[in-house]
Amino acid sequence: MASETVYILQTYVQGRGKGLKAEPQVGCKDAEEARRKAERLAPLRLGVVAFSVSADTEMGDYDEQPTIIFKSGRLPPPFSDED
Repeated sequence: MASETVYILQTYVQGRGKGLKAEPQVGCKDAEEARRKAERLAPLRLGVVAFSVSADTEMGDYDEQPTIIFKSGRLPPPFSDED
């Protein structure tokens, strides 16, 4: 079981009504690349989050608690500050 850290950029646009629609996730090579891309997209999207998770990519198991690198705008749980 080989665990590795995966860096992901997730953006959100307007969905139906007041909902958010997730765009396809973008994998990044490291935290700095994820942050740069997130900062660049933040003014263009309703919500942007860059995060890392520990994962066993062979088994498809991902941590349930992401580590936030950057976030901006409206985001759904677990990225939002609302409970």
